[in-house]
Amino acid sequence: MQRQPAVLLSSPESPGTTEAVAAKAAFENFPVALRMLPRTYRRHLMAVYVFARTADDLGDQAPAAERLRLLAELETDIRALYNSSGEPALPAVAGLKRTVVECEIPMRPFIDLIRANQQDQVVKRYETFEDLVGYCRLSANPVGRIVLYVFGSFSADRAVQSDYICTGLQLAEHWQDVAEDLRAGRIYLPLTDMASHGCSEHDLAAPHAAPLVRELMAFEVGRARSLIDTGAPLIGTLRGAARAAVAGYVAGGRAALAAIQAAGYDVLATTPRPGKTRTVMELASAFARGR
Repeated sequence: MQRQPAVLLSSPESPGTTEAVAAKAAFENFPVALRMLPRTYRRHLMAVYVFARTADDLGDQAPAAERLRLLAELETDIRALYNSSGEPALPAVAGLKRTVVECEIPMRPFIDLIRANQQDQVVKRYETFEDLVGYCRLSANPVGRIVLYVFGSFSADRAVQSDYICTGLQLAEHWQDVAEDLRAGRIYLPLTDMASHGCSEHDLAAPHAAPLVRELMAFEVGRARSLIDTGAPLIGTLRGAARAAVAGYVAGGRAALAAIQAAGYDVLATTPRPGKTRTVMELASAFARGR
């Protein structure tokens, strides 16, 4: 009998079922705009989210010795979906079938998301900011490109702008989760940045952020904000539901970075999360200004 991935059990009460994975959206920087979109778009975007979240769970929560095998099984299922070589065995992949066909999404972005999780198993530190951006090309940018396909809005120019936004969003998430990532054995803060700010791994393990850690985080928050702002004019090229969705992503990132700033850049004492009011305000502003 083929073993199922650890986080894709059959019981609907299991924390790794498709339903439970989808429920996690409420606790992440998932765009508030999603609730306002037409049902078809919501269904497609949720299918993408479930796949991406499942890949992350396989890379983070499955037994360490099993992760690479499980991720390889996920890739095999994706390739089966695209090659018509059989029905996908995993719910997170089977749930993509309608979305992939109707939105004409290529396979590469899904493979890249798996590659990012495979990289997480062997790379625990990033020497330079450029190295980290390279990781974001696998872990974040594919999602934005998929979203453009979902709305029938993909173009090469829009993809470039989307990449800026998604890299900034990924960095915002990393900066929120510095303490959590350290407990998992990972540091996404570039080592060269840490060294230039006089910050060590020992400093990141403290219960509260020392001034030098706060200065480092302020610097990194500024970088992430600049990337999001660079890509944000993408909003102005879109209309209707696509405009609302991308404005929602931008708003979520800006609100997350504002929450870190409001916490005095202390990302060690707690995980700074934005309130819904701030996110909605950011959404309204981004949608109206088109950036």
